[in-house]
Amino acid sequence: MMGGVCIKFGDSVNTDVIIPGRYLVSIDPVELAKHAFEPLGPEIQGQLRRSQIIVAGSNFGCGSAREQAASCLVGAGIKAVIAKSFARVFFRNSINTGLLAIVCPEAVDAIADGGELAIDMATGAVTVGDKTFHFDPYPESLQSIIDAGGLIPYVAKHVLSAGEVRKNG
Repeated sequence: MMGGVCIKFGDSVNTDVIIPGRYLVSIDPVELAKHAFEPLGPEIQGQLRRSQIIVAGSNFGCGSAREQAASCLVGAGIKAVIAKSFARVFFRNSINTGLLAIVCPEAVDAIADGGELAIDMATGAVTVGDKTFHFDPYPESLQSIIDAGGLIPYVAKHVLSAGEVRKNG
């Protein structure tokens, strides 16, 4: 179970807004986080730093396929994005970087900017106040990647494990 304060956005938040292209010379999530949502101004950036969860409308993460759009959110301390829908590449990049991307339109409609919510990945539930909204939990294969902290840590763990089995087997 996880939860926290959210920052809420509308529809079609694109990757150029999440992390402007001029900062793509870095792959460090913490460095990138300094520039997350920069086009929207310092007030939004400040609110992002106080939030743990992003809530958004439809088509979150549309635009380019830059993985830094998801990794900068991780660097900013964001644990999850709950949206009505995601751009497909952003959704997969989120999984690869260890960021939860949850489709739950009803929860998006129920939460206000700055509100608090709780997420239970095991049961596929988002709780806003006294209301609970359900979503399809991740299949075990994707949840394993999230639990490992992203695709690279997942692969490193499993390659190491497979190497140990071969060496000892």
